[in-house]
Amino acid sequence: MIVTGCLGAKGNVVRDLHPRVLAVTGPHACEEVMTAVHFHLPKPHDPFVDLVPPQGIKLTPRHYAYLKIAEGCNHRCTFCIIPQLRGDLVSRPIGEVLREAENLVRAGCRELLVVSQDTSAYGVDLRYRTGFWNGRPLKTHLTPLAAALGELGAWVRLHYVYPYPHVDEVVPLMAEGRVLPYLDVPLQHASPRILKAMKRPANTGDTLARIGRWRDICPDITLRSTFIVGFPGETEDDFRQLLEFLQAAELDRVGCFSYSPVDGATANALIDPVPEEVRQERQARLMEAQAAISARRLQRKVGRTLHVLVDSHTEAAEAVARSSADAPDIDGVVYIKDGAALPVGEFAEVRVVDADEHDLYAERCGTARSKRKNHRSNH
Repeated sequence: MIVTGCLGAKGNVVRDLHPRVLAVTGPHACEEVMTAVHFHLPKPHDPFVDLVPPQGIKLTPRHYAYLKIAEGCNHRCTFCIIPQLRGDLVSRPIGEVLREAENLVRAGCRELLVVSQDTSAYGVDLRYRTGFWNGRPLKTHLTPLAAALGELGAWVRLHYVYPYPHVDEVVPLMAEGRVLPYLDVPLQHASPRILKAMKRPANTGDTLARIGRWRDICPDITLRSTFIVGFPGETEDDFRQLLEFLQAAELDRVGCFSYSPVDGATANALIDPVPEEVRQERQARLMEAQAAISARRLQRKVGRTLHVLVDSHTEAAEAVARSSADAPDIDGVVYIKDGAALPVGEFAEVRVVDADEHDLYAERCGTARSKRKNHRSNH
């Protein structure tokens, strides 16, 4: 028996009374009801119709996948036209997201990269209503989603997370090893005046305090961010404030873009555009300053043992892997000099022997097969 309707949205009321029901869903949950039906009475495979594998079609390697949890954005940043192109935030049902994640993991995916335009706002458009996953009620909110994803046995990496107060709830999951200790937080600038012109949160002191709390809870957390220099009206003093913020925050990974006009962006109409040569010069200065910070933070990992995921091999018979601190394509990598025998898509234990501004160099300690339960914090 499957129970569906308004009472199903009220926590465990139905299950407490009738623990033998197969599934419980909320109202208007046709897809969830049919998913429960097919879970207990699987559809027979039809070779003429079922051409797409259960995990869907993806363009990433087999061992990692991007898991999109929402589309659109409620922010109106003056440099961005995403809301014009994709509309306001629309969150996917939490049960649908988790079923996709389950299918990916069953198909061999070792890492789920959670993405959206504003991941920390997940569920706000649905007023965080209760959804269902395998008959289990879950609030449509980032924290329960991250906790549930952490049960699947794959790495879970969070991208594009605004530093809202409720993000603090996710950090303990990282300290417990249920979610990778990694946050991609697009801060964009540190000058209150420029942040206001960008229509971004403008309290740098709060951001530094929040970063401090995250590191207190999870000392191994890796923080990545992106910044825009040369935004219209940016003065040398504004840029100096950004450099001072970087020194205070000591972010692990930083990307920097020099401002360029985008058709339709309201920032194009702002006065005092910054000359191109100044924009490029400030970008170079910021990246030079950050390179020293990154090198210093990576140097602290020399001598440590890391749990890494192997991505590929080089012609020099090295394995190219990533640790919890390394998202694919945008962060550094871990080169394993004696890793030719390590299979792609599997985990390994390595000891770091050297570091530079972006990458780590390691030697093999032994392979940790994929049956391990999720991420373990670096030791």
